[in-house]
Amino acid sequence: MHSCWSTEAVGCYFSVSRSLSTWSPSRAMEMQLLNFKEAFGLFDRVGDNKVAFNQVADIMRALGQNPTNKDVKKILGDPSADDMANKRIDFDAFLPMLKTVDAIQKGTYDDYVEGLRVFDKEGNGTVMGAELRIVLSTLGEKMSEPEIDSLMQGQEDENGSVHYEDFVKHILSV
Repeated sequence: MHSCWSTEAVGCYFSVSRSLSTWSPSRAMEMQLLNFKEAFGLFDRVGDNKVAFNQVADIMRALGQNPTNKDVKKILGDPSADDMANKRIDFDAFLPMLKTVDAIQKGTYDDYVEGLRVFDKEGNGTVMGAELRIVLSTLGEKMSEPEIDSLMQGQEDENGSVHYEDFVKHILSV
């Protein structure tokens, strides 16, 4: 099992933080690469410096990305379910995939608000929570009931309505 703070990463941190005069963009990139490699290593359950295909999306999410499962499968070459569970990938093959996901256009606050505004029948900044639950479970990358419950917790008012601008702020902060 890997430690979150390896001696290599700590040493790199202290060598950078000792003096701003020694900081450089290449040093920052080196530290970021060490962090990526460390996170990747935490998912290596076998000890062969590789992870299963079905762990790739989780690693990317742990590193601050938010790829869809469909995007990850496409990047991996549309593997079968069996390949997802059994094929393994090393860090050198993973890194370009992470860069690809990072380059994918991310939705902005305005994009999400505009998308939810379509469901605002009254024009008052709210959508019905029940309708939002249906959308989350049937459109795009479908969410499970427990995922929806977790996301919606505390978002509905006493009338079952969701103020979608607040909801978007909530989901972007999670």
